[in-house]
Amino acid sequence: MTEPLADFLITPIVRAALAEDLGRAGDVTSQICVPAQARLSCVFAARQAGVVAGLACARLAITELDPSADFRVIVEDGTRIKAGEKLAWVDANARALLGAERIGLNLLGHLSGVATLTRAYVEAIDGTGATIVDTRKTTPGLRALEKYAVRCGGGANHRFGLDDAILIKDNHIAACGSVAEAVRRAKDAAGHLMKVEVEIDGLGQLEEALQHGPDVLMLDNFSLDDLVEAVRRNAGRAVLEASGGVTLESVRAIAQTGVDVISVGALTHSARVLDIGLDAA
Repeated sequence: MTEPLADFLITPIVRAALAEDLGRAGDVTSQICVPAQARLSCVFAARQAGVVAGLACARLAITELDPSADFRVIVEDGTRIKAGEKLAWVDANARALLGAERIGLNLLGHLSGVATLTRAYVEAIDGTGATIVDTRKTTPGLRALEKYAVRCGGGANHRFGLDDAILIKDNHIAACGSVAEAVRRAKDAAGHLMKVEVEIDGLGQLEEALQHGPDVLMLDNFSLDDLVEAVRRNAGRAVLEASGGVTLESVRAIAQTGVDVISVGALTHSARVLDIGLDAA
């Protein structure tokens, strides 16, 4: 199973979401309808099949409002689940549970959707030797959670931000003057732990880039034939990453060209929420 995120990374996100939902007066419906000391037991259950991710978000949403809540995980993040399967059980103060319900479900459903879509991509390229990775096309504020969900789905993470790898893209090249000059500057300045990747948009830039020893070449929107040719010309000198417009329908053919990595923005920016409900036990 994927190593879980520490609570201290998740808690600020959950608190911000609760503050947005509860507003200035709190859950006025529950305050009016539910006795202050009432307790409620519920189960989180999948309403469709998928891969679960984000149970800690649901737990923390509830325990922020009721620290004494009893939250018990039934299946772990990263598990493939069936429709109707129970994911977790909770017993808590009823007002707290009702106040946290939507935030817990929003995050759990979204992250499970990311994990489910990722698993579909990973299974689509099974046996090819390629790796599915995400991108920085994430929801503002949710990057750590969404990239965790990608790992739960069996994918791997690309860089987390602008500060953990050098990725030279087309506008960097335009500002610098050429692919060769941009890569040369990056290699001269990079520390021994900093990878250098350069995006190229055609075979004409491939040899120019390789002459300066980048660690990774991003092959942006290459045709299948050009991907095959890039693999041949590269001859193992750099890691090759295919990127741009990758779909579930096209990803296996891309993987079969021999590239090492396939980056898919859709994993985080286009995943559908997995339908999960919270029902009284």
